[in-house]
Amino acid sequence: MFKMFLILFISLNIYAKDEITPIPLNIFYEKDKASLGKKLFFDTILSQDGTLACVTCHQLPGSGADTQSFSVGINGTKTSVNTPTVLNARFNFSQFWDGRAKNLHEQALAPVINPMELGSSIEELIAKLNASSYKKEFKKLFEEGITKDTISSVIAEFEKALTTPHSRFDKYLRGDSKALNEQEKRGYTRFKELGCISCHNGVNIGGNMYQKFGIMLPYEEVIGGRVHVTGRERDRDVLKVPTLRNIALTAPYLHDGSLNTLLEIIADMKEHQLGIVGADAQDRDIEAFLKTLTGETPAILEEVK
Repeated sequence: MFKMFLILFISLNIYAKDEITPIPLNIFYEKDKASLGKKLFFDTILSQDGTLACVTCHQLPGSGADTQSFSVGINGTKTSVNTPTVLNARFNFSQFWDGRAKNLHEQALAPVINPMELGSSIEELIAKLNASSYKKEFKKLFEEGITKDTISSVIAEFEKALTTPHSRFDKYLRGDSKALNEQEKRGYTRFKELGCISCHNGVNIGGNMYQKFGIMLPYEEVIGGRVHVTGRERDRDVLKVPTLRNIALTAPYLHDGSLNTLLEIIADMKEHQLGIVGADAQDRDIEAFLKTLTGETPAILEEVK
């Protein structure tokens, strides 16, 4: 009875207030730094053995995520969680599933030095970059040349440019009532009625809060979540709510990449987060709505590498 009351309470309060906002049409980033960061993002020089690049797991152009449940790093090692999309990551209030990085600058080099991912060290990377044409390119932008901070800065600046505006849903929010068809509008209404919008809101339709994974029905196995960052037991199984933008492109879903379709993830979230068991016809409407969240390819990716 309490669960049903909680669901009803969330639905009634959230449904009355639209808290999703469109992606701003004018996004500032420093183009010279972003251009250099883009070059690095696509370059295997960042990996210890020269076989992988950031784009290996964050596929661009495309979803900005991986098509596998777990990405494969150097020496065939697999990551412990599903790779989140880098698209629109600038709108996240923290980075990584557990929020251990406060911003893109803190996040940028973490995969590069992670032994399960690109496996480099800062010292090794700086030496390699200084022995290449990158030395001159960094010197043009930074008096200090190549440092841990300047490498992070240019990669983060590139990631800031990876926004996907002009989704059909954004056009609808801006007043174009014909941007969505009737099924998609029903899906948006259902999305609000169920209370999905209580966690998936804001400009990134997620990415702006932490939430316990399995509020109503616990999962058998979760990665631990924020407890590894804070040391507080109450943060066990608490993860950053992922963005829903471009979700039609970013399968497989969840932190473990265990679900492959939108209908699967809709049913799973209803059961584990809202306590609603079983699929219904309205799930198709929500699926149709979620497909309207696909935006345009970031302009910086249309430029010649």
